[in-house]
Amino acid sequence: MNSCIILVNKPRGLSSNTCVNIVKRAVGAKKAGHLGTLDVEGEGLLPVTINKATTLFDYYLQKDKVYRTTFRFGETTDTLDLEGEVTARDDKIITAQEIEKVIPQLTGKIAQMPPAYSAKKIKGQKAYDLARAGKEVDLKPKEIEIYSIKLLKKVKENEFVFEIHCSSGTYIRSICRDMASALSTYGVMLDILRTKCGDFELKDGYSIEEIKSGKFGIVKLETLFDYEKIQLNQYEKDRLSNGVWVDRKESEGLYNAFCGEEYLGVVKQENGKIKFKFRFI
Repeated sequence: MNSCIILVNKPRGLSSNTCVNIVKRAVGAKKAGHLGTLDVEGEGLLPVTINKATTLFDYYLQKDKVYRTTFRFGETTDTLDLEGEVTARDDKIITAQEIEKVIPQLTGKIAQMPPAYSAKKIKGQKAYDLARAGKEVDLKPKEIEIYSIKLLKKVKENEFVFEIHCSSGTYIRSICRDMASALSTYGVMLDILRTKCGDFELKDGYSIEEIKSGKFGIVKLETLFDYEKIQLNQYEKDRLSNGVWVDRKESEGLYNAFCGEEYLGVVKQENGKIKFKFRFI
């Protein structure tokens, strides 16, 4: 299969890497990756990169995300979700009005403390491995940005559904913890659904079953970047492919490069020369 992106609607119960491997086998790809991990119990949009598209990981790692999630107040667990053991409870009843009042203090650029049970690396080891082994988890806060938290509805007493628009690297479980703290109670995340990743939306995603049966579409790489198109000849293509700058009199900036109908990738024009920024050949 050609290099591309496949938008997967990840089901609950499968890890992101398992989904990637299923897609890789289904489409016969040489390489595959994803553009941002979802927890095993998380659902929703998982963009899977095929072949040369795997080079886009760092670029898309910085893209914003949108999630739909349910928080329950009045109890918490060691993992901050339903995978963990309950560690505290109280009998406080939370209202929508109280939630709306604390939301402003939870948005904007903040230093967020990751959950102890997370994939965050500490001296080469994942935090959740240390936590499960009963070892000390020395995490540091990380600056993230929460653009908006919308209270969508009350499900039942102390259970509320939210839509959260945030920067990459944000832990939704930590938002639940911090919101509960602002409300002087405890909180646990019941579910999480990713609906948007950068410009990709869940409504355009395909189930694992659809991908296995070949009933899916792809995102062509040339549609990802809104740059001016330039044509390169075979000589220029070969030199660029070998990592050699090519003389070219274009305005400085980024371009979508083609050789005939073949999309080569994104090139950067600088000081009268061009070189690949993202190479897809």
